[in-house]
Amino acid sequence: MDANEARTRELLALKTIAETLNEATDLEPMLQGVLPKVLEALGFTTGWIFLTGPGPRAYRLIADHGLPPALCRDAKRPMSRGGCWCLDAYWGGGLERAANTMECKRLDEARRRQWGETHQISHHATVPLASGSVRFGLLNVAHPEKRHFSPQELALLESVALQIGTAIARVRLLQAQRDQARLEERNRLARDLHDSISQSLFSLNLLAQGARKLIHRDPEEAARALEEIQALAQESLQAMRSLIWQLRPEGLEQGLITALTQYGARLGLTVEVAVTGGGAVPQAVEEALWRIGQEALNNVRRHAGVDQVQVEYGLDREMVTLTVRDRGVGFQARAAGASGGFGLIGMRERAQSLGGDVTVRSRRGGGTEVRAIIPLPAASEGGGEAP
Repeated sequence: MDANEARTRELLALKTIAETLNEATDLEPMLQGVLPKVLEALGFTTGWIFLTGPGPRAYRLIADHGLPPALCRDAKRPMSRGGCWCLDAYWGGGLERAANTMECKRLDEARRRQWGETHQISHHATVPLASGSVRFGLLNVAHPEKRHFSPQELALLESVALQIGTAIARVRLLQAQRDQARLEERNRLARDLHDSISQSLFSLNLLAQGARKLIHRDPEEAARALEEIQALAQESLQAMRSLIWQLRPEGLEQGLITALTQYGARLGLTVEVAVTGGGAVPQAVEEALWRIGQEALNNVRRHAGVDQVQVEYGLDREMVTLTVRDRGVGFQARAAGASGGFGLIGMRERAQSLGGDVTVRSRRGGGTEVRAIIPLPAASEGGGEAP
């Protein structure tokens, strides 16, 4: 293989690895999925990834491929206990770039203790995973016939490690955004609980006190007060059920469209459904669409002045689309978007955290359309239920 062919092979390898990393939204599946491609592209047979932290000298095996039986015994316990030379160098600040490791302490111990077959692997190369000044762990690669790794191999390993480190930083940021979205969701539900249920209970208490005083003096007025109490209690019960439904979307187990239809019914809405395409989508995508759909239906119930709504769901190989449309009073979409009203910021952030977006079209007297579009990872096998 001449220099040009070797360079072309390296570029193709980096492209394949980059595509795999860019599609990922969850850390562990991403690393477990990219590791075999790294090994194939670089010509190695065995590899493993340690992530370090959060405590001092803490680490865990998050991905591996081709480990010999000696290291797989007892649920891979040899890979998750004790220190080793590469981690010691990493924690000691002596490992800044890809390096040859003279011998692997774990494999050395496996041979001495006769834990099983090691596939004649004794040495490995190691490279730190980092993004800027933030370090995440180590990538180790090995081959039975390798006792030493060339400068060219180490340079390519560093390029791959840079890609992986950048992807880890991106996915962790995405996870932090998801956690923040969940916190904001809980805070919103807490506010809704206070604003609706607490106020209703306060009103019920006042009405009950008034009815009690009227029982003997004015029975007819007391009866009207009791009817008002009953109506308010029913309204509060419906609101409480709606909040509980948002916290625990049981219907989502039956599919997104079923869940949204049932949720709309709980809000007193008639939901007309149109579905194009089919199949499963990743769980994170389904959950995001569920929350976006909830907020859109809540807006119809609160602001549209109608009790009918159309929900359209479209799925193909590249993206999933959810549209919630009503023929209500509408609003000035541009002004609402600028102010963050109607939960539009939260809906957009959910979609954008997965590489998608939410658009809103509305005009006064002309109804409102909320559309969420989220791209799907290539060749995704999905994690959620079919709609």
